[in-house]
Amino acid sequence: MTRVTNRSAGNGTPVLDDVSKRIVELLQEDGRRAYASIGKAVGLSEAAVRQRVQRLLDHGVMQIVAVTDPLQLGFARQAMIGIRCTGDMRPVAEALAAMPEVDYVVLTAGSFDLLVEVVCADEDHLVRVLNEHIRTLDGVATTETFVYLKLHGQRYDWGTR
Repeated sequence: MTRVTNRSAGNGTPVLDDVSKRIVELLQEDGRRAYASIGKAVGLSEAAVRQRVQRLLDHGVMQIVAVTDPLQLGFARQAMIGIRCTGDMRPVAEALAAMPEVDYVVLTAGSFDLLVEVVCADEDHLVRVLNEHIRTLDGVATTETFVYLKLHGQRYDWGTR
């Protein structure tokens, strides 16, 4: 049985045992790793690993996805946009999250109400996204754009250590 328990860490997050954490770590290294290979590494059968992975997916603890490099796909411009809102920021966040250029939206405390990462084909595309889509949303007061010069590092191995 997987140890994604009904217990929580006090915030509703399921508690994982060490074996489940190790399974997640191995999948973070290679999401295509065979369950039999994972089983050998953690001391479980292939079927037991398959069941644990399915429970981790069902509980929303993890997703198994392909991570792409925007530059290799022809998207030469990435930017982080800080947004200040008037009124309730949640409808603005929902509208932003629905935009195809938006990678993620974060509600924040501090100088900005929202942080939004966008991926665009080029500078002209970024200008169109800003002027025609983001700044025209009801509730957007101001924006500040931080254009990425170079992505120095990106990790996907957090959460288990």
